[in-house]
Amino acid sequence: MALKVGVQLYTVREYMEKDYVKTLTEIAKMGYDGVEFAGFCADPAEMGKLTRDLGMEVVSCHYPFPKMVEDPDRAFSDCLAAGCKYIVIPWLARDNELADENIDATIEKIKEIAALAKKAGLTMLYHNHDFEFDKIDGEYIIDKLYREVPADLLQTQLDTCWVNVGGEDPADFVRKYSGRAPLVHLKDFTGTKSSNMYELIGTDKAVADTSNNKFRLRPVGYGVQDMPKIIKASEDAGADWIIVEQDNSDEMPLIECVKLARDYLKSIGY
Repeated sequence: MALKVGVQLYTVREYMEKDYVKTLTEIAKMGYDGVEFAGFCADPAEMGKLTRDLGMEVVSCHYPFPKMVEDPDRAFSDCLAAGCKYIVIPWLARDNELADENIDATIEKIKEIAALAKKAGLTMLYHNHDFEFDKIDGEYIIDKLYREVPADLLQTQLDTCWVNVGGEDPADFVRKYSGRAPLVHLKDFTGTKSSNMYELIGTDKAVADTSNNKFRLRPVGYGVQDMPKIIKASEDAGADWIIVEQDNSDEMPLIECVKLARDYLKSIGY
């Protein structure tokens, strides 16, 4: 089956908040096959219906893990109402849930909530950043997570930008999780790991970076990532979707980045 192309709506979060109808309509016109929600800015059922009426699929939703724990029934019912197949943990903090002293308890909690999600009819995924490539007892946190939580409870959503920043070859790492990688995030960048990275993804305050090789997120196809190689690995790994994501941009409006990414993927056959 050919890979389908989606977009993570966190990329256009400001547009969605202002006018989600207009934004989803624009994305459909760009030729995206589906969307991944980043929470819901309106009634989930209405947002899902609009998406389908525009000819796109609802793939999944990023849903904060603390909110899943607080009210799993609400989390699952929102995602199901929108038409999601997957519910995704967008991130966990290295200095909190993924701290060395907390990670075992976090893994047990993920098992618990993922089992509830499965019972409700959803598959849970985890979306990584680069700090999951820190090691605990000689093992990457990300590998520990996927080793200890069974595949029938937790699938991967490998963010290929952060895999690269974390020190691994994205294509090789996607293949490592063959059969467990239904959704692969395509994200591009230039520069190297630097002090401004997390301000760019909205999880930290701005830190000035005046280096010549400053880290910048770029539209898919316009950075250092070998996208054809990553996409081929996604196919080999059995993925169903490649999902465009760009957390921020200091060069152009993010809605333009989303269009550039889609046009690039069309140019290479996707």
